[in-house]
Amino acid sequence: MALQSSRGIRVEGCIRMYELVHRMKGTEGLRQWQEEQERKVRALSEMASEQLKRFDELKELKQHKEFQDLREVIEKSTREALGHQEKLKAEHRHRAKILNLKLREAEQQRLKQAEQERLRREEGQVRLRSLYTMQEEVLQLNQQLDTSDQHKDLLKVDLAAFRTRGNQLCSLISGIIRTTSESGYPTAENQAEAERALQEMRDLLRNLGQEITRACEDKKRQDEEEAQAKLQASQIQQGPGPHTQSPVPNQGPGGTRNEDLQMKVQDSTMQWYQQLQDASAQCVLAFEGLTSSKDSQAKKIKMDLQKAATIPVSQISTIAGSKLKEVFDKIHSLLSGKPVQSGGRSVSVTLNPQGLDFVQYKLAEKFVKQGEEEVASHHEAAFPIAVVASGIWELHPRVGDLILAHLHKKCPYSVPFYPAFKEGMALEDYQRMLGYQVKDSKVEQQDNFLKRMSGMIRLYAAIIQLRWPYGNQQEVCGNALMKQYQVQFWKMILLIKEDYFPRIEAITSSGQMGSFIRLKQFLEKCLQRKEIPVPKGFLTSSFWRS
Repeated sequence: MALQSSRGIRVEGCIRMYELVHRMKGTEGLRQWQEEQERKVRALSEMASEQLKRFDELKELKQHKEFQDLREVIEKSTREALGHQEKLKAEHRHRAKILNLKLREAEQQRLKQAEQERLRREEGQVRLRSLYTMQEEVLQLNQQLDTSDQHKDLLKVDLAAFRTRGNQLCSLISGIIRTTSESGYPTAENQAEAERALQEMRDLLRNLGQEITRACEDKKRQDEEEAQAKLQASQIQQGPGPHTQSPVPNQGPGGTRNEDLQMKVQDSTMQWYQQLQDASAQCVLAFEGLTSSKDSQAKKIKMDLQKAATIPVSQISTIAGSKLKEVFDKIHSLLSGKPVQSGGRSVSVTLNPQGLDFVQYKLAEKFVKQGEEEVASHHEAAFPIAVVASGIWELHPRVGDLILAHLHKKCPYSVPFYPAFKEGMALEDYQRMLGYQVKDSKVEQQDNFLKRMSGMIRLYAAIIQLRWPYGNQQEVCGNALMKQYQVQFWKMILLIKEDYFPRIEAITSSGQMGSFIRLKQFLEKCLQRKEIPVPKGFLTSSFWRS
């Protein structure tokens, strides 16, 4: 048992040793296996990691590729969208251009139609006013037919026929006006028909007037023949004897006949007068295209030129000399073709080929009108207006000729001549030739007529004796003819007093003696004092220094 125990111990020891060795081997194998497994795990892990990296790279590449493709798609879409947008913009611009053209054409058409309608209305209104004016004139002429009853005993024609036709013409024009009022504005045909009716009424009245004139002349001749027959019968009854000489109206002092006094205007003067009137008529024809134009631009130019020519003349008064020179310079610049300011706009005669003729005519007309109106009411205004007219006359002689033409036409006594009444002439036409204003067959009052005539004569006298102080030419001038001509001037005044005053007094009615007496007293006082006073408003040297 002890052997068995020691053997058992050795066996047990061997078993334990074997177990230990085996365990150590198992442990070493396990360690090696573990290490191998760990190496495999690491290898697998590294391989998995590399695969993951490759996978990530592939994924990233795929994403990048997809992103690139998407970007290309987006860019392509963007380009297509931009192209489509540009195409739409181009189409929009094209459509907008076409639409603008259509709108512009429509607006131009609308404006054209509006302008045509406005012109049609204006022309219609002008025609309507013309119809009313013609109706008024026809009615007045018809009334004149009724006033001819006072001559019916002298006439050899039937007045009833004249009145019947006159009433028919009045009804004709009234019917035209009534028809056009219902249908709108009158047409050119309506106006032409009314003008024919008016002309027929005028001819009717003229024929009646000629008949009345002829009847009155026959009656006058018959009365003269009867008076002559009575005178001859009276002389036969009284027997032969010395004949009494009839008084001669143009006698000088002491009853002696003065053969040197003119009984009519000289032929050379009338020739000069007619030349001025012809030049004025030619000037009117020269700018007829401007005044008759229907173009709105031409009308605007005409209005601007008329204002530029007339407004400065209206501004002339007893202002200081420096202001007067500004007015003169503005008128001179306008006539010289330079632009001037008028109504806030630049105006020049070069705007229209007929502009200069128009401005010259209107300027001359305005100067004479200022004499007729302004000087007639304010005598002292004659000198500042005259000195500007004199300066313009000096630099622009044609304006001076037109001033004379207008003056002679409105005031024939400035020529001087007294128009004679011609057989067959209408009384209204003759009164207009004398310078009277006749409106609606009514002649202006004598006082007003004399006032206008004196205003124009005052202006003409002031122009004669003044010159523009800044000019170069030397004209015959002075503050009075007395200072220029001395003794000869007083001879002329004496001739007027002794030879012309008796003739003026013989033909002056009692109601108009006031002017004659004032003139006579003025000249008598001047003859006594041997001095003519300086007229009121005369421009002295201090005026130009102010």
